Amino acid sequence: MIKIEAAMPGLLYHKPEPDAEPFKKPGDPVAVGDTLALVELMKSFVPIEAEIAGTFRGFLIGDGESLDPGVPFCEIEA
Repeated sequence: MIKIEAAMPGLLYHKPEPDAEPFKKPGDPVAVGDTLALVELMKSFVPIEAEIAGTFRGFLIGDGESLDPGVPFCEIEA
């Protein structure tokens, strides 16, 4: 299991819009370049893309919660 860490601080969002489905759900396949989540920093939304392929296992931080650099926010089984 690989824990994906944040590179920047901000608010973590699991989905592109409030009423949309999450970018990934547990069990979903992950390809390199897939968007895993968004980080809002100073009203800018920055996508976090997968750097490894595997199976998404879940988020470790809730939708809309604060995120600090170096803190794992999701897990991928490679």
